[in-house]
Amino acid sequence: MLGEGWVTIDWGTTNRRIFVLGPDGQVLSRHADARGVTAIAPGGFPAEIAELRARFGDRPFLLAGMIGSNRGWIEAPYVPCPVTLPLLAERLAWAEPGRTAIVPGACVDRGDAAEVMRGEEVQLLGAAAAGLVPPDAALCLPGTHAKWAMLEQSVLTGFRTVMTGELFALLRNHSILSGSLKGEVRADAAFRDGVRRSLEDCTLSADLFGARARMLLGKLAEADASSYVSGLLIGADLRIGLTMVADGTVALIGDPALTRLYGAALEEAGHTCAEIDGEQAFLAGIRAIAEKLS
Repeated sequence: MLGEGWVTIDWGTTNRRIFVLGPDGQVLSRHADARGVTAIAPGGFPAEIAELRARFGDRPFLLAGMIGSNRGWIEAPYVPCPVTLPLLAERLAWAEPGRTAIVPGACVDRGDAAEVMRGEEVQLLGAAAAGLVPPDAALCLPGTHAKWAMLEQSVLTGFRTVMTGELFALLRNHSILSGSLKGEVRADAAFRDGVRRSLEDCTLSADLFGARARMLLGKLAEADASSYVSGLLIGADLRIGLTMVADGTVALIGDPALTRLYGAALEEAGHTCAEIDGEQAFLAGIRAIAEKLS
């Protein structure tokens, strides 16, 4: 199927990353835009794929992410943990038989536990397949919905989601703090103060209002508010994620601006980290899945 190369898309809710790959999996070109699944009208995916084929050639397409959700093209059922790359390849959903396949997401469905992901599973397992992380590893993918995950012998055994990025966006745009959260977030002293506060005391909802009180009483400069509030949120994120992690290194996969912040927070928590490029991990996972189709 993929002998002459293919197109793979990491297709999210609001954005997508498109990679045109050659027969040996090398990247021939890469593109990014804001045509996430919510930008496509209902019933519009066949026409969208046709337009992409007109741009990038009549190649097979291998898609991952929210394109396989109930908001996407067709729903690719979740694969329950434990999950491997060969298992994902076996469970591909074919939107166009022999031409367009969608990688299923992963889920945790044990007793009261309920977790889902779409797209991150390719990065997590791809990082292990490429040797970017050891077979047994603790990983965090910072983002709108941060993911904390465990790999055991290169198998995804479980994960937890924390809505850190979305909460920060809501606070920045729709809260009593919004007027003060306009500055850039930096891994500075204010950020680290916020991280330590959340690591030491699980009182996030009170501490968020406390950020306003601290500004009013001269204990926090408004210019430092974004960093401090981000530190509170990421510190609370770590309190949750680190319950899955023994002492040692946490692999951070994603945008460097975010992985640097999480790296600084992990340092405050007494952990070391390794920063992994998200694109490299995604492509490694996609190539491993594609090999099963050859």
